[in-house]
Amino acid sequence: MTRKQRRLMLIGVCGAVLAVALGLVLWAMRGTIVFFRSPSEIASQAVAPGVRFRLGGLVQEGSVQRGPDGRVAFVVTDNGATVPVRYQGLLPDLFREGQGVVAEGMLEPGGMFRADTVLAKHDETYMPREVADALKKQGHWQGEAKHPGGTAPAPQTASGEKPALRQQ
Repeated sequence: MTRKQRRLMLIGVCGAVLAVALGLVLWAMRGTIVFFRSPSEIASQAVAPGVRFRLGGLVQEGSVQRGPDGRVAFVVTDNGATVPVRYQGLLPDLFREGQGVVAEGMLEPGGMFRADTVLAKHDETYMPREVADALKKQGHWQGEAKHPGGTAPAPQTASGEKPALRQQ
């Protein structure tokens, strides 16, 4: 074998090893990859029951029903379509109607989404990127809250006064 042939063979073997390694990584991750869907996407596309995915949107006003033993039923909407959700467990403290939510689980044959994880937004300005993107696609995105003049209000003390600047 010439030097050029050995080099090409080495490159070919390395490429084959990398391809096998990539294939093994993707095969191992096939059960952990979870796709995000909005209620409108679920309504327009046939989602097979039993397939894990993330459902994101807003908790519909007046839809939260709490049952015994931590069972909760609520409806997720993107103002275009709705999906009923069933969850058993402790909900995040910030979970409430009208707020952004991402639920991970699977669709049951009757159309009910059985969630095993529920994530709620964690402050008044945060919304999961997937939820914001889905709302933008639907034309329901209202954007981030802007303060007059483009700046945040000045901090205040408990008595309502502006704190004095400390000089060094």
